[in-house]
Amino acid sequence: MRRVVVTGMGAVTPIGNDKDTFWKSLCEGKCGVSRLTYFDPTDFDCKISSEIKGFDPSPFLTKKDVSKLKTAKFIQYAISSAIMAKEDANLDISKYDPYRIGAIIGSGIGGIAVIEEQHKILLEKGPGRVSPYFVTLEIANMSAGQLSIYLGIRGPNSCIVTACATGNHCIGDAFRIIQRGDADIMFAGGAEAAITPLSFAGFCSMKAMSVRNHDPEHASRPFDKERDGFVMGEGAGIVILEDMESALNRGARIYAEVVGYGMTCDGYQTTAPLPDGDSAANAMRFAIRDAKLQPKDISYINAHSPSTVLGDAAEVAAIKSVFGDYVKSLPISSTKSMTGHLLGAAGAVEFIASAMAIYDGTIPPTINYEYPDPECDIDCVPNHARKADVYAVLTNAFGFGGHNATLVLKKFEE
Repeated sequence: MRRVVVTGMGAVTPIGNDKDTFWKSLCEGKCGVSRLTYFDPTDFDCKISSEIKGFDPSPFLTKKDVSKLKTAKFIQYAISSAIMAKEDANLDISKYDPYRIGAIIGSGIGGIAVIEEQHKILLEKGPGRVSPYFVTLEIANMSAGQLSIYLGIRGPNSCIVTACATGNHCIGDAFRIIQRGDADIMFAGGAEAAITPLSFAGFCSMKAMSVRNHDPEHASRPFDKERDGFVMGEGAGIVILEDMESALNRGARIYAEVVGYGMTCDGYQTTAPLPDGDSAANAMRFAIRDAKLQPKDISYINAHSPSTVLGDAAEVAAIKSVFGDYVKSLPISSTKSMTGHLLGAAGAVEFIASAMAIYDGTIPPTINYEYPDPECDIDCVPNHARKADVYAVLTNAFGFGGHNATLVLKKFEE
């Protein structure tokens, strides 16, 4: 098995439209949640979201493509983040066999804004007015497909859709592809732009989102006793995974090494996790075993915890079953307290936070932590970032349908 390292990262998030701004905002405990502006939320139970602010795709996309992709923002976010990652990695693709470079980029919901827009046109103007680009803008695989066209890469190319576990599954599968020698470089991650009336209405009907409308900045509060649901966000995170020898040969900066990947399914309910977190716990165990580490080797956990009553408690139960008494001295934070829940992009953005925690020696906080919950009695790095020597990080992502995906990164050592 070949060793796999992280050499480039790009992000478009509610708290920063590049990796460095995103990381700085995390360390400063900034919150991206505010009152929803994309449409009138008056008739919705939830009136808050974590929107992208001030994003300009023009440095990454042609004017024609910006216009064509106007409602397919998830593709805009993905391509922009991927190009940022390429630049961050100082990667000259022209020097490589295009069949040795690939991409796995997923989306939990894909182009729902395109579907809503074109359905309205169908009803009002008839089928002849539906855009010829409709299908290629709404299907979830188009971030990976469009990126391959933009960059001229012809290696393994696919899209994984596992709801909120999407980003971790995409990165994990890209890790495996390089490990077994099917590619040398992979772009991997997730993208989402699902803050639309239909999507919002669906989550509202499920009673899944926070209704702390009077206080948006404090609505996403993982592990806190007063949490009442997640806050929907949007954005993308794309990382460049590279064969270690390739990275060393070109003198690349290495943020961290990917060493473990574990996945399971709850086989329980579509939206609620197993109360005891057993399947999530096994995803963690499998990832740690795959990494050839022990639980006590983990320095920090970037939790999935989305600020839901059941989800946070189940994840804490799962972590306790894996780490035992060590959990008392193990920092565990949820960066969703700042970004909101980016759905299919969440795992990828949180992977970037995990890699930066190792590279920068800083553990990002869980903000909005005010009222301890006895079911979540952990060190959640409350409200302020913490300097630390971070050797290995475990990062979780769990999705509707019972999908569980865990990744382990560690400090790179030749």
